[in-house]
Amino acid sequence: MVRLNVNGHEHSLEDIDASTPLLWVLRDRLGLVGTKFGCGGGYCGACTVHLNDRPIRSCSTPVSAVAGRAITTIENLAQADGTLHPLQAAWIEHDVPQCGYCQAGQIMSAAALLAKNATPSDADIDAAMRGNLCRCGTYQRVRAAIHSAAKQVRANGGEV
Repeated sequence: MVRLNVNGHEHSLEDIDASTPLLWVLRDRLGLVGTKFGCGGGYCGACTVHLNDRPIRSCSTPVSAVAGRAITTIENLAQADGTLHPLQAAWIEHDVPQCGYCQAGQIMSAAALLAKNATPSDADIDAAMRGNLCRCGTYQRVRAAIHSAAKQVRANGGEV
């Protein structure tokens, strides 16, 4: 049995191979399909989730490595009342997604950045987003959206 804390909810999963990638547990066992499968090797970033508030690649992380730790997925980024996270609102404002496939991973990486740095420079953004690939090439819009969301976070007194 593996016990997981996902988006603040405890899950006890029986009959699961401890080497199963977290991505497949999230999608297939828990029905949280916002996290996407891209490359399967942790290179593209489509599968990014937070583990104890730090971004990780769920496609290459075995479920046994995350037992008992706090996992956050894109489904938990907005507030309970449906209010979008500043990044989600900025993504819409700046028309970031084209195909949209990489966007959950992009947003999760950006959220981890803003949680620790509400005044990121372009270099900070580039470093935090390195490894999040977008086949549509919307990198300039991603950067603009992160700057916009950072401004909102600062206006909220640092609250994300």
